[in-house]
Amino acid sequence: MSVRLSSRAKLTKPSATLAIASRAKQMRAEGIDVVDFGLGEPDFETPDHVKEAAIQAIRDGFTRYTPASGIDELKEAIITKLKRDNGLSYRQEEVIVSCGSKHSLFNVAEALFESGDEVIVPAPYWVTYTEQIRLVDACAVIVETREEEGFHVTRRLVESAITPRTKAVLLNSPCNPTGAVILREELEAIAALAIERDLLLISDEAYESLTYDGRAHVSVASLDEEIKRRTILVNTVSKAYAMTGWRIGYAAGPAELIKAMSAIQSQVTSNPTSIAQKAAVAALLGPQDLVLAMKAEFDRRRRYLVGRLNLIPDLRCTNPEGAFYIFLNVSGFYGRMVDGRGIRNSTEMVTYLLQTAHVALVPGVEFGSDAHLRLSYATPMETIVKGADRIERALRMLHR
Repeated sequence: MSVRLSSRAKLTKPSATLAIASRAKQMRAEGIDVVDFGLGEPDFETPDHVKEAAIQAIRDGFTRYTPASGIDELKEAIITKLKRDNGLSYRQEEVIVSCGSKHSLFNVAEALFESGDEVIVPAPYWVTYTEQIRLVDACAVIVETREEEGFHVTRRLVESAITPRTKAVLLNSPCNPTGAVILREELEAIAALAIERDLLLISDEAYESLTYDGRAHVSVASLDEEIKRRTILVNTVSKAYAMTGWRIGYAAGPAELIKAMSAIQSQVTSNPTSIAQKAAVAALLGPQDLVLAMKAEFDRRRRYLVGRLNLIPDLRCTNPEGAFYIFLNVSGFYGRMVDGRGIRNSTEMVTYLLQTAHVALVPGVEFGSDAHLRLSYATPMETIVKGADRIERALRMLHR
């Protein structure tokens, strides 16, 4: 008997970042020293007080089902965090806890979009956005930001893509993969457009704690009450607290939408892990020292890498304003040769660097720009120095 896959399954691509991480792991298992710039995961340990909260939850027997949308204690912690950090006021019925922000975003897509609905997505974009929109039979409408403008999304760009089918605009600030931070005035202009054209805003704020050079994260929902009513805010404890594996994300928005998302989640995953929810409470309400320490260290690495990489002839990168990624423009090397083969695109460049330099990056085509590679500097400084040296040597081997 042959298994007939759905057209949806046939069209869905696996995560490129996870695929690269898997290949790098395999090479290391074979004894190859690989510098992994691929996976977007803080290299810091989860704070001890967060770990202890999870251990205590186990000791207390807090290991059974919880309400599908999360425990009240964690919802209250999220409400406290949103008030403290973003100046936003929510009620429990306006908050849902999910198995990571990726899960939160998929719940949003399932609850909001019909077949044929259009969602405006600025490019470069996180690889998951377009795949999730496709999975619910909606259409991602891509608007291209400009590298020379710092990859900033503008009202003009968004407005140019609106059609009668447009239902929402997806914003990500700080942005994965470019590190661009949307300025308040840019947000205000886009928010005004959303009101004028009756659009929803989906705001992915996973990297909000990581901004540099005096940039400040502004949650679009904080602009005014009308904007808040049409905004679905999505966040996570993964990046700020080095808790990627704990799988806790959350969303805040209109009560009727949160209710629908909760019903969907109850039929798909039930609740997020009970002990991870207790750990997330400790992360959000406990000391924030690690958040500040990570930001300072990521900034140090960012400054080194941008300066170092921009010294390589024909390689260029903009200075990221947030997150922990650099979006390298390697198109100046396309058409060059090594050992009788040419490099034509970002996928071939990633393969070349992995095989020749033993450095893992992610091809930019997965993020909507084939001219680029994504480099994550969520790795120790000594590894960063070694990786930068290897990239330079490999690129210098390419000849016209």
